Amino acid sequence: MYSGFLIVIVPLVLGYLVALKQQKNIHWVNVATSKMVYVILFLMGISLSHLDNLAQNIQNIGLYSVTVLACVSAANLLALWGLDKRLSKTVEGEGELLSKWHLILESVQLIFVIAAGFIIGLFISPELIDIDTISEGALVLLLLFIGCQLRNSGLQLREILLNSWGIKIALVMMTSSWIGGLVAALLLDIPLSNGLALASGFGWYSLSGILITDGLSPVFGGAAFMIDLGRELLAILIIPSLIRLYPSTAIGYAGATAMDFTLPMIQKSGGNGYVPLAIVSGFILSLSSPLFISLFLAL
Repeated sequence: MYSGFLIVIVPLVLGYLVALKQQKNIHWVNVATSKMVYVILFLMGISLSHLDNLAQNIQNIGLYSVTVLACVSAANLLALWGLDKRLSKTVEGEGELLSKWHLILESVQLIFVIAAGFIIGLFISPELIDIDTISEGALVLLLLFIGCQLRNSGLQLREILLNSWGIKIALVMMTSSWIGGLVAALLLDIPLSNGLALASGFGWYSLSGILITDGLSPVFGGAAFMIDLGRELLAILIIPSLIRLYPSTAIGYAGATAMDFTLPMIQKSGGNGYVPLAIVSGFILSLSSPLFISLFLAL
């Protein structure tokens, strides 16, 4: 039952043990991670094309995606807004408006990678390729790179522990996501553990879809990808308008992407003062996401 959990934990820990000192090696790992994401999403597309009852499964992906995203987003925004009201904190600094469209296009292009894999998979017989074994091997390699990235992100444990605001954002984000996931599971009449796993991506679409495809099925994996991609697109839209009045809400809803993909928008819209906060909360959520997804899948 816990083999899937070990497949995630072992390479993640091994990667985290690798300390890189030369900048060129860190750059190579970052590039390799990015490329592996595209490879695995392409393989996910092929897996989807080999499903039986394809039309019904695509309908299920849409239903799961919309329901879980709506429930989790509502829970996140309400809980994070409450945190903002309780803390009443802001950071001094002038932000500026940043064009959202290039970030949105970067996210949407991942859908085209899956679509390309899906189309090509229609012309490949499932007997000719063991897609599950290939995907699992690619996943292990990706997790090694991700562990290495987290170790060499430049963030020290002391910096995380001293940033209580960032920790609170991450904890509220996680807890409210699980509440939303449980509500969605009840509405969809699926196992509660599946709802919790779908809610534990925390916006990390490039990993959640891969892990859940491997642990459950391409249908749930496709739904996880769409849920977390939808979160990121919504975060891009709301960060500029919310960050100055409700910083916990804006940064928290960005989830794991606050430390990388949406960080430039947080910095430009809110100012440099919010960067450490975004990195701390994003780091905690990035480290937690694969651990909790694999844990809930093992239940």
